[in-house]
Amino acid sequence: MRGIQVHETGGPEVLEYVELAEPELSDGSVLVAVAAAGLNYIDTYQRNGLYPMQMPITLGMEGSGTVEGVAEGVDSVSVGDRVAWCSVAGSYADRTVAPASALVKVPDGVPFEAAAAVMLQGLTAHYLATDTFTLAPGDRCLVHAGAGGVGLLLIQIAKLLGAEVFTTVSTSEKADLAKGAGADHVIRYDETDFADAVLAIGGERPLDVIYDGVGADTFDRGLGLLRQRGMMALFGQASGPVPPVDLQVLAQNGSLFVTRPSLFHYIGERHELESRSADLFGWIAAGELDVRIGQTWPLPEAADAHRALEARRTTGKTLLIP
Repeated sequence: MRGIQVHETGGPEVLEYVELAEPELSDGSVLVAVAAAGLNYIDTYQRNGLYPMQMPITLGMEGSGTVEGVAEGVDSVSVGDRVAWCSVAGSYADRTVAPASALVKVPDGVPFEAAAAVMLQGLTAHYLATDTFTLAPGDRCLVHAGAGGVGLLLIQIAKLLGAEVFTTVSTSEKADLAKGAGADHVIRYDETDFADAVLAIGGERPLDVIYDGVGADTFDRGLGLLRQRGMMALFGQASGPVPPVDLQVLAQNGSLFVTRPSLFHYIGERHELESRSADLFGWIAAGELDVRIGQTWPLPEAADAHRALEARRTTGKTLLIP
């Protein structure tokens, strides 16, 4: 068995493709042959030390594959089942051991690659649009990084819910992707100030909610775009963490709400994980949700994949294939 391991924090160069100990089943666990592992920013945060971890670690939280073995007492899945997950450490490997409670079954009509691609990012887009700020017809939202993995899915889900979608991108290729996902207003932030562009299109404080996975570069300017009692949903920090916020600024901008949600607080109950993944798989099977897999890398080349993600040279979802 081989996988990607990190022995010390640092840049992509610390990712090592190494022999790993054969996984052993324990109570309530399942052995899965990994078909595809998803690449996510959380992997880079664990690698570079932003999220401290006990070393060494095998990276990867998300993937899909086929059940090869089950521990005694596990009856929710069987050998041969197609499954996916989003909270199982060690997914950058040929095989992984996962708690049965973390797995969801993948319908036959959903490819392994699509299943792996929508677990962390798809479930994130789902909870943001349906719970953190529940979009309804006529709502106006801004999705930053609209051509990214979460962005393309969030745009589509927002449109399914009837919202008007503003989004930001950095290249003409990414603009085309965001338009193809259904965005109503695509803003090239490399060419213009995104806040000025939103105001020019929508008028004064036009937004009900901003879904911000960028962080430091966009947070402050975004507050001035929200209506009274609008919401800033900060779910990531691709450009760096947001500095401490003076809460009085929220009052001055119209009694705003700011939240820093985490996926794992929205799928903590088994029924939430099942219902959200069932929605996603159902939309995929029905052709209502297009999962764009922008690029794949062989697992041994995980360092190159990390470099591309951090340089914002990726679109849609990036997968690592064992």
